[in-house]
Amino acid sequence: MDAAGYVALGRQSGLMREMQTVANNIANVSTTGFRREGVVFSEFIDRLANEPSISMAFATGKVVDLSQGGVEMTGGSFDFAIQGDGFFQLQTPAGNRLTRAGAFTPDPNGLLVTDEGYSLLDAGGAPVFVPPGAKIAVGSDGTLSADGAAIGQIGLWQPVDPLKLSYVGGTMFDGGEIEPAEGATVMQGYLEDSNVNPVTEIARMIEVQRAYEMGQKFLDAEDSRARNVIQTLGR
Repeated sequence: MDAAGYVALGRQSGLMREMQTVANNIANVSTTGFRREGVVFSEFIDRLANEPSISMAFATGKVVDLSQGGVEMTGGSFDFAIQGDGFFQLQTPAGNRLTRAGAFTPDPNGLLVTDEGYSLLDAGGAPVFVPPGAKIAVGSDGTLSADGAAIGQIGLWQPVDPLKLSYVGGTMFDGGEIEPAEGATVMQGYLEDSNVNPVTEIARMIEVQRAYEMGQKFLDAEDSRARNVIQTLGR
């Protein structure tokens, strides 16, 4: 295969990766707290001796869209939505993780947990405890009160370097080094929707599919050309 074929194959591989990412965004258009992803294409240029330079495209990186999603009122005492930058921090067996999905329930020990059983952490990094049967209220700064008495504060965190934010499963992220989120507020009785725009994603899917089909036609033409050369020289 000549250089043009390798360049085209690199492009096709990147487009396939982007198609998978767009499809995952569309599949999570109704997932609470989901953040859409985009694929980052990078370019590698090399120049061989006495040969023209070769430009190869790679789609090895992803970027997370941190734009605010809409909020939906649920009325649940343990449903929380974040306005502004920031994430809730969860304690998981694989390490602490970040999430914007704020649906929690008290477990038998009074700890606020996700559906998977991961504990919500407070501003000090400890699991959030709520007294059984108490009336729970949450202030905009995350202060947690039980029957009118403050008992703790829900932690809001953000990655020091947003580019290091990466999905590790579901709506959870590994943020690397994190710090308290400034200016973020908590809304009790609300959940944040996915920030995926289905119309934009479907349009992007069509665009990527057309680009992939064009690349495949080029590869088919190159294959036919190579076969014709072999057949001609073999006579």
